[in-house]
Amino acid sequence: MEAAAPKLQRRRANGRRAVKRSGYGSASQSKMRSFHYVYILESKLGAGHFYVGLTDDLKSRLAKHNAGEVPHTSKFKPWRIKMAIAFTDENRAAAFERYLKSVSG
Repeated sequence: MEAAAPKLQRRRANGRRAVKRSGYGSASQSKMRSFHYVYILESKLGAGHFYVGLTDDLKSRLAKHNAGEVPHTSKFKPWRIKMAIAFTDENRAAAFERYLKSVSG
């Protein structure tokens, strides 16, 4: 038996066709690669305070920084994400984070 095509067509109430894509639900999302993010935070207080970190979940990590749960950043909260770069390879992400934290970065 042939696999279903990714596009299924239905008619809307106004007569136009609506396109529903199958195969993009939560089951297939679990097959997606996870990302490792190297991020730079900037304090909203100003004065040029920045922090470089590595995480798999940017939203929850930012929430921890802003809740004061990270000792290195609690003094200058609140924070905002200045930049984030996604990596599929955790080792490359860690190497880039080390580079940014080094004298050269």
